[in-house]
Amino acid sequence: MNERKTLTSEQRRLLLTSPAGWLACGFGSGLAPVAQGTFGSLAALIPWLALRELSLPIYLGIVVIGFILGVWACDVAGKRLQVDDHRSLVWDEFIGQWIALIPALFAPSAWWQLVAGFVLFRLFDVAKPWPIGWVDRRVKGGFGVMIDDVIAGIFAALVLQLLGYVLR
Repeated sequence: MNERKTLTSEQRRLLLTSPAGWLACGFGSGLAPVAQGTFGSLAALIPWLALRELSLPIYLGIVVIGFILGVWACDVAGKRLQVDDHRSLVWDEFIGQWIALIPALFAPSAWWQLVAGFVLFRLFDVAKPWPIGWVDRRVKGGFGVMIDDVIAGIFAALVLQLLGYVLR
């Protein structure tokens, strides 16, 4: 079940007292009172500004490691909260956003790509067109929390790449 209520003080404590909880809630960005996914995606832009300076293989390696850690962290945090995919678990937004911004790595002076990548990722993550919504409904646990945002990030990256090609 995808829980949509505010965290209780006990649930906040459960998240903030474990490394898995800290990571799963995006270092606190998922604790915003509203629009947790958007706050998580915005928070993901801060480390992305440093990550974009890395070589592509290292960048992709960090995304893969981040995904693996996210599966673990979101699984542990979900079990602690007793909610499979609580809206406060936003590490998936970090990874999805970083995937969506891969085309922006090749145009570092085109700030419009940062904005467009952010908006496109949020659109795909919220609208959940097929297969994103299908995966979101059927795949559970930490992997389920993470994988739909990976797919949304891939879709956003493809559209961003196409926009970059058309607008150059």
